[in-house]
Amino acid sequence: MFAPQGPTFRELAVQALSSVEHGYDLLAPKFDHTPFRTPERVLASVAGVLDGLGPFGRGLDLCCGTGAGIDVLDAVCREPVTGVDISAGMLAVAARAHPRARLVRADARALPLRAAFDLAVSFGAFGHFLPKERPDLFAQVYGALRPGGRFAFPVGAPARPGSRGHLALLGFDTAMRVRNAVWRPPFVMYYRGFGLADVRRELAEAGFSVELYALEEFGRRPDGSPRARLVVGTKGK
Repeated sequence: MFAPQGPTFRELAVQALSSVEHGYDLLAPKFDHTPFRTPERVLASVAGVLDGLGPFGRGLDLCCGTGAGIDVLDAVCREPVTGVDISAGMLAVAARAHPRARLVRADARALPLRAAFDLAVSFGAFGHFLPKERPDLFAQVYGALRPGGRFAFPVGAPARPGSRGHLALLGFDTAMRVRNAVWRPPFVMYYRGFGLADVRRELAEAGFSVELYALEEFGRRPDGSPRARLVVGTKGK
């Protein structure tokens, strides 16, 4: 599951019993050697779609972690890129990998940035926000974009009920809920509550017009629907 350079079981256990911020500070030096880093295949597919929608000016990587999404922004944006994350440890790793990027330590739910960006992206971060927090999160992103700016992130099709993937996610979410019921501080990391229909509605309520683009590299399901999509919300001009 993990590369030899990745974290040990003990290190993961310590991280899992920490807060989200401190847990990622601990994991940061080895994060890129875990399955939690967004795969290059996903990044390349998203960059391909965005390249057809751009070019863009200034880019923002929301919850940038070690900076995987910064490479996507560098490929489609003409101006310097900014990454925002709550973890100082993750930002330190991102700074070494992306010395030209501007990196800001901040909570995505209270962005210190306003009407400054033409494109915002996020990869793999939404499980760290409770469903009730998403409307405010999307409103923060809306406020950080210039008129006509876009907010893009990939979404996979839900696993078929009863499938191995569905049971794995169910088990993971259940384990996290049990952990948070008996241990403090909480570690929010739930992925089953990120339904496309709810997300589209919440983006629209924040003011975005929403389009979906198939990430064709991941193929289609038996019913013809894409296995993965890029959600793109556009701020009104």
